[in-house]
Amino acid sequence: MDLEKRIKAFSSLGDLMHNYISNKSYPAQSWEANFIKILDETTKNAINTNSWFIEESVKYAIQAIAINLNENKIRQWVYQYPLSSFNPDKINTIGVVMAGNIPLVGFFDLFYVLMSGNKLNAKLSSQDKYLLPILASALIHIESSFDKLINFTETQLKDINAIIATGSDNTSRYFEYYFSKYPNIIRKNRNSIAILTGEEPLDELKLLSDDIFMYYGFGCRNVSKIFIPENYDLKKLFIAIEDRKEIANHHKYFNNYEYNKAIYLINNTPHLDNGFFLLKEDVSSHSPVATLYYEYYHDKQTLKLKLNEGKDKIQCIISNYFKIENAIKMGKSQFPELNDYADGIDVIKFASTI
Repeated sequence: MDLEKRIKAFSSLGDLMHNYISNKSYPAQSWEANFIKILDETTKNAINTNSWFIEESVKYAIQAIAINLNENKIRQWVYQYPLSSFNPDKINTIGVVMAGNIPLVGFFDLFYVLMSGNKLNAKLSSQDKYLLPILASALIHIESSFDKLINFTETQLKDINAIIATGSDNTSRYFEYYFSKYPNIIRKNRNSIAILTGEEPLDELKLLSDDIFMYYGFGCRNVSKIFIPENYDLKKLFIAIEDRKEIANHHKYFNNYEYNKAIYLINNTPHLDNGFFLLKEDVSSHSPVATLYYEYYHDKQTLKLKLNEGKDKIQCIISNYFKIENAIKMGKSQFPELNDYADGIDVIKFASTI
């Protein structure tokens, strides 16, 4: 399949996903209408399987993907590489061990592998095993040549030439041992941070709440820690996130909130509490569910040095006013561009070296 067909197929899939989010209607007997119906049913299955998934988050994930599957965006991304990056001399089978922490988290690995001109053999997470295959089936309907290039499994990956695996710091050690004989990308735990200057108006802080709360904080692009200047009034943040109070209606989220609150109270750990969310001063970057860590900074230069030292644990940095390379605007952390590769590892360059 030539590159032009791949671009057209993915952009058509993007149009279909965008129309799904915008509730566009199709003729009753069309395959598009049938796909929409099946995607609705699949979403319900995904939610029933993983209680951390809700309809809002599934549609949010679909929207974030659809925005990037714009034909112009895909072409602009392709033009950053030599043409040979998408037309390999040999078609390899790249295995992908997919995570299941947020809906469709493995979609862009599918996109990169197929766009690079290779085959995909993906091991789905039991926590998110329904959504990606239905999107792949739509892609195959749009361009039938993909049929022989996509395989999903829930068992051991076999007959692969390279591997991309995403997991925790613990599982990454297993991946590094088990897949050591293959060219590989092994992704570990990462979190995202936000840097506040105190100049942010309320409406911008409200946008930050998407970066914190979407997917209940499980994504590597979710903000799990904020850096704030000395004398920063944290009440501003509590006021900004007040609209998120309905999150406490999710039983698992609220159980985590109550558990962490109890631990802090028993241990006399200083913290702030607004009834559904906790703020705790901590040097760590990985906060538990329903908790956001914060740390004061004295000057911007010292903070930049600190961030550079811990860059291997940071997925992205969110800030509107703190000038730092590749910083993302508030409310945009869950909308990565095509070249915002997880862990900063370029999958297209990786695929071209196999």
